[in-house]
Amino acid sequence: MHRFIPSPTVSAVHFGFITIHFYALTILLGILSAIFIGRYFYARKGGNPEEIMDVAFYAIPSGIIGGRLYHVVTSPDAYFGSNGHPLDAFKIWEGGMGIWGAIALGTLVSYKVFIRQKRSLSFLHFADALAPGLLIAQGIGRWGNYFNIELFGTPSRLPWALSVPINERPVGYENFQTFHPAFLYESLWCVLGAALLLFLSRNRSLKPGSLFLGYIAFYCLGRLGIESLRIDSAHLLLGLRINIWVSGIGFCVASYFLYRKMKASR
Repeated sequence: MHRFIPSPTVSAVHFGFITIHFYALTILLGILSAIFIGRYFYARKGGNPEEIMDVAFYAIPSGIIGGRLYHVVTSPDAYFGSNGHPLDAFKIWEGGMGIWGAIALGTLVSYKVFIRQKRSLSFLHFADALAPGLLIAQGIGRWGNYFNIELFGTPSRLPWALSVPINERPVGYENFQTFHPAFLYESLWCVLGAALLLFLSRNRSLKPGSLFLGYIAFYCLGRLGIESLRIDSAHLLLGLRINIWVSGIGFCVASYFLYRKMKASR
């Protein structure tokens, strides 16, 4: 008998007039994990862990807004097309968060808030302390895609393939039952990346900012492969998904600056 990962039958729980979506819960759990891990490593570097909370108060909503904006801008037809509904752009619980927008706006706001007053360590130390927790947060958050039955790849008969109900299958794939669980691949990749950063953090000769650059480069590398598996609709640039271009550029830029830092630390 062919084994596979079953799709969830529910994506939320209801308590009277209150609805709690599992997608939102995974995002919240990821945020809490990033804060907890970040506080620990920032304190281990000699910083005041309360500074993590000071910045998180502004960075978290900024990251959510940035992630949603990126998704809406790169997938406008779903909201502003002939069958789209503009108000759906605010329904974050239904899925659709662009990690690139979250990282970009979240990092920018974090930097602006961090430098407003004197801190115990530099912003680069701050970013390095957050890097492992951010990967763990992303790994946890990807399970929100599981509960929404989204972010799956091409058809697959592997034992860990995801069974997708026919009403959730993309056009042209109605006759396929199981697909690559791209969300699971990305989650595992993020956990592996966090473990690698923790290993590298033992090297005291690393220049500040190296771990954060390593986080960007590692994640982008994995995302290149994962994006190539996805079959959901997306805007293309020169025949490739926009996220593939962003991942490739992000990997090259982060790797270049990481190489320069590694060379300077020798």
